[in-house]
Amino acid sequence: MFDVTAAPQQKARDAEPAREPGAYEALVREIGEDGAREVREVFWSETCARLHLFRTLSLARHQSRIAREAHSLKSAAATFGYVRLAALALRLEKSAETLPEPEFHDLLDLMETAYAAAHAQEPQK
Repeated sequence: MFDVTAAPQQKARDAEPAREPGAYEALVREIGEDGAREVREVFWSETCARLHLFRTLSLARHQSRIAREAHSLKSAAATFGYVRLAALALRLEKSAETLPEPEFHDLLDLMETAYAAAHAQEPQK
């Protein structure tokens, strides 16, 4: 269970939109519609695989790998404006070495929920 000091941060994260409006459009301006669409599809596929990978890794034995994967997820999510997912991935990246196992699994649950919310907010193009 998360400690009391994390509660205000959690409330702030829950208030964040799953997706930052305009982020995808900014990417389209930079690399074009076809490129942005292709990169976004890779993001969804890789993020789904990465979330599954987290569930298969032992936190006690794979802290460094979990932190690296979380860093990659944070960067990719931020690129597309998935604010909540990026914030949770940052939290995992920064705390992988000290996070207790139950909180690790709670954090993964939150990340999966943020992923689903971001995907649901994705415009259909």
